[in-house]
Amino acid sequence: MPALKKTTAPKKKIVKKAEAVPVLTEKQVKEEAQAAFPKLRIKLKAYDHKIIDSSVRQIIDIANRYGVEVVGPVPLPTEVLKYTVNRSTFVHKNAREQFEMRVHKRIIDILNPNAEIIEALRDLNLPSGVDIAIKI
Repeated sequence: MPALKKTTAPKKKIVKKAEAVPVLTEKQVKEEAQAAFPKLRIKLKAYDHKIIDSSVRQIIDIANRYGVEVVGPVPLPTEVLKYTVNRSTFVHKNAREQFEMRVHKRIIDILNPNAEIIEALRDLNLPSGVDIAIKI
């Protein structure tokens, strides 16, 4: 019978674990981006697209006068509200009318705003029928 050879097990390599890299969520990444570049977000809503476009032009002219960078206007999808109404009050169920309202929306971002432009936007006179929301 042949003699048994003594074998040695291969030596295991010692691997040092690297420090864990923190994983950021999407919300945390957005917050860091906002902290690095402050911006002023302006949302406009109106029933008439001509009025909202003229209001956007006024805001962009003010921003250009103060020399800040403007992103937009970004047109958002038009919201269409439809209403169906009976023409007759009682008998004629098949006679109906349909009405719709269209709500046009725009977003403008002003990057790195200063106090002068915020004050100018507060004093801005927009036509009636335009809803404006300013968010910092």
